[in-house]
Amino acid sequence: MAKKLMKGSEAIGEAAIQAGCRFFFGYPITPQNEIPEYMSRRLPQEGGVFLQAESEVAAINMVYGAGGSGARVMTSSSSPGISLKQEGISYIACAEIPCLICNMMRVGPGLGGIQPAQGDYFQATKGGGHGDYHLVVLAPSTVQEAANMVMEGFDIADTYRIPVMLLGDGMIGQIMEPVEFADYKKRELPPKTWAATGWDDKTRERAVINSLYIEPEQMKVVSERLLKRYALIKERETQVELYNTEDADYIIAAYGTTARIAKSAINKARQMGIKVGLIRPKTVWPFPDEAFSKAADTAKAFITIEMSTGQMVEDVRLAVNGKKPVEFFGTLGGFVPSTEDILEQIIKLKEAHE
Repeated sequence: MAKKLMKGSEAIGEAAIQAGCRFFFGYPITPQNEIPEYMSRRLPQEGGVFLQAESEVAAINMVYGAGGSGARVMTSSSSPGISLKQEGISYIACAEIPCLICNMMRVGPGLGGIQPAQGDYFQATKGGGHGDYHLVVLAPSTVQEAANMVMEGFDIADTYRIPVMLLGDGMIGQIMEPVEFADYKKRELPPKTWAATGWDDKTRERAVINSLYIEPEQMKVVSERLLKRYALIKERETQVELYNTEDADYIIAAYGTTARIAKSAINKARQMGIKVGLIRPKTVWPFPDEAFSKAADTAKAFITIEMSTGQMVEDVRLAVNGKKPVEFFGTLGGFVPSTEDILEQIIKLKEAHE
């Protein structure tokens, strides 16, 4: 298939359809409105259902219902909208329902502004709702990668019966880049014998979708089952990109939009003779602790670059575990760091730790 110039949000919608998503429930909020707009046009053409719910709370519970029937289902929103969905996301995680949730982050806290930011990292990776649960959180840095991760995300969700979040931002959603929807190599997926699709066949166990367990013995079993699953996901699904890290004295940690800008700064720093590399988590949960721990054996210092007051930096510091200094640089208010901003931080890092 030939490449097509597409806005990020539209590429995300098309990738979902290519992956077999036939149900979308959402509510408008900038800067991700092009996702539901695109799905409202395309899903009916594919025999699917698009529904604009009366609220974000309603939308996520519709995802719960459709997902419980075994259908591939998706919702999308941006920061405050994702906050409203958190109770439903926790219910879905406990009920072990696969689905895809897209968050195109905007600046906050509060209602904030529509500019790109990365202030939802804690919410996405630490379980933004109540209780002990995780989402698999995929963090694309290009439009092509966003499309690929949507397709992969549905398969991960079905493999482990877990909600998957695509964590982008306003820039990823709004920029236009060439995208190719190549034939995705679909995983071998387990049958959805758990799905609630009726009980015509009385020879099989009745399917019950539930997240309410009054008896502590029952809740303990569910929590332990989820805990084992999360450990398996950490082992099998952790994804990371290493860029010029082989001989790096200094390591930048960044994800998403910030990481793609960091690469340009690294290239300029290398031309200046500064050996600097990038560790980019592609899954921010599970977090690639091992990559940082290994790099800490040879690097002199780390710096985490984020469009926030500092959130992922805490995971980087835990992974480095005190072996080397970990500094931080963040941009606020919706400002995106420039190549020059990051290059300046690289020079300061070198001067402080050479």
